[in-house]
Amino acid sequence: MSRPLHRGVPAIRVTSSSNGLLDSQVKEQIEKEELDRNQSSHSRHRLTILLLKSSLVVIVILALTGSFWWTLSISTSSRGHIFHSSRRLQEQLVSDLWDIGELSFGTSRMKEIEFCPGELENYIPRFNVSENLDSGFSDGNEYDRVCRQGSRQNCLVLPPMNYKIPLRWPTGRDIIWVANVKITGQEVFTSGSLTKRMMMLEEEQISFRSASLMFDGVEDYSHQIAEMIGLRNESNFIQAGIRTILDIGCGYGSFGAHLFSEQILTICIANYESSGSQVQLTLERGLPAMIGSFSSKQLPHPSLSFDLLHCARCGIDWDKNDGSFLIEVDRVLRPGGYFVWTSPLINVQSSLRNKEKQKRWNFVRDFAENLCWELMSQQDETVVWKKTSKKTCYNSRISGSGPSICSKVQDVEFPYYRPLQNCIGGMHSRRWVPIEERATWPSRSNLNPSELALYGLHLDELNEDTANYRIIVRNYWSLLSPLIFSDYPKRPGDEDPSPPYNMLRNVLDMNARYGGLNAALLEARKSVWVMNVVPTTGPKYLPLILDRGYFGVLHDWCEAFPTYPRTYDMVHAEGLLSLESSQHWRCTMLDIFTEIDRMLRPEGWIIMLQGWIIIRDAALLIDSARVLTRRLKWEARVIEIESNNDERLLICQKPFFKRQPS
Repeated sequence: MSRPLHRGVPAIRVTSSSNGLLDSQVKEQIEKEELDRNQSSHSRHRLTILLLKSSLVVIVILALTGSFWWTLSISTSSRGHIFHSSRRLQEQLVSDLWDIGELSFGTSRMKEIEFCPGELENYIPRFNVSENLDSGFSDGNEYDRVCRQGSRQNCLVLPPMNYKIPLRWPTGRDIIWVANVKITGQEVFTSGSLTKRMMMLEEEQISFRSASLMFDGVEDYSHQIAEMIGLRNESNFIQAGIRTILDIGCGYGSFGAHLFSEQILTICIANYESSGSQVQLTLERGLPAMIGSFSSKQLPHPSLSFDLLHCARCGIDWDKNDGSFLIEVDRVLRPGGYFVWTSPLINVQSSLRNKEKQKRWNFVRDFAENLCWELMSQQDETVVWKKTSKKTCYNSRISGSGPSICSKVQDVEFPYYRPLQNCIGGMHSRRWVPIEERATWPSRSNLNPSELALYGLHLDELNEDTANYRIIVRNYWSLLSPLIFSDYPKRPGDEDPSPPYNMLRNVLDMNARYGGLNAALLEARKSVWVMNVVPTTGPKYLPLILDRGYFGVLHDWCEAFPTYPRTYDMVHAEGLLSLESSQHWRCTMLDIFTEIDRMLRPEGWIIMLQGWIIIRDAALLIDSARVLTRRLKWEARVIEIESNNDERLLICQKPFFKRQPS
């Protein structure tokens, strides 16, 4: 008796004895045909994609070739009008090719990026002291950044278990959450720095309250420094030409926090620390800081950058390494600037009883004199030197009595982690202007025509940049209103409330140009400080930013930025992607975005402004960037700028992902 036939299987006569055998044969035949159909379908899909790609490539070639011959045949007067439309068509073709390329990779390309393991909650690529020690680094070099193959991890760094959103400024300056930083109770109560002791542990919080008796020590200390310089008090720093201070080994930023009310901008630099980090706690307080080391490399700042350098028991042995650390201080210090050093080594009575201390102090004192520094005052454990304002001083030194002047080849104005030099730098710079001859703050931010001429700029260009950023900052605040207050209860017809002036504190500008964003935010009285970054691949306007009285640093965005995770409230990147694409993408867009995610605080904002008028392929880059935001789990919106149809604004917010107990 025959059985029903399977669909798609040829008719076969069946007997009872061959029943089991046939079932096996039919099953094998069905599986084979299904495999053949899948392979055929996959082949057709690949062939279709290939044909589409090939067709578009041919169209692009024909279009470009045709436009070339057509351009030769048209009049010069009409070429300008035709160019913009031609560019739009070419951009659309490239965008179509990009989309097809993304589709050809399938869903694997769109897979969300995984979270990093819990032990990487304070992960900083290129900084690993234990690995450096294992590799033979010593004498302080173990704290340096080291490039290792495969050191970058494209994963999302989760916050600590009990992380809380930082308190808003100025409350957040004086109180931080213990869970947000890596520090032990023992590290809270022990000290290596004068200002490191000035905090108290209170249950879930660390307090730096100005009402505490210990904080009064910073006020008295600042007052003492002002008097040693010859001023009535620290409120006269601005009149003396002091606006920017580099605080080496800053403790937890209390010195800079106190001076902030006097409009003094103090940036902290300190070694990488796996726990109890000075830089991490200072940034958590909403104060400027970054990882930096004097051990073997020059700092990523131009020569003649700061008005005052400060070291209060900062842990650096200034008498070591043949004085090269002091030479680096001299390089970044402006003419007429001050170096303030507080150390037990300076105590005269103690040094007289200890011959080794006396020998070390004598070396530093004599070396400073050979650098043409004037010893202004010495009190207790603090000494103040003033760098010379006159180049003639170096020629009047006794021959062979101090470091030589760097040659033009050695005197690089834009060093990027170059080895420390043993010669005096900055002497060939056209920016050699004593601090007392510069305009005082806030007038300093408006450079005069002669100062701008050093950078090949005109006053109109800076004024236009400032005016543009006034509008941009106003637009940012109005655009963020409905995003921030989407759940805010209001009556029909009511407008969204304006975001508070202290909504943001730590701002990172990844492509700062002239520092226009910084200027506009301060002018709008927003309670922010800005880390102005000038990419190594872009125009070198970092000295201009520093001369305006702002802080800035040189950086390669294909490398990790020297900061801890979760340190910025907003990251701004205007034109950065186009700048990197012009360098043929030395690293991927994903590398840059995961680094942004690492630096950004939960619920922080990412703003990217691109326009094809400024950069021709910006529309394509914004579209590509939005695709990546899904992988990074960011909440993203692309906004068309009404005032300019050729610009797009990408606004993203990093969600707050809470770590689950293991």
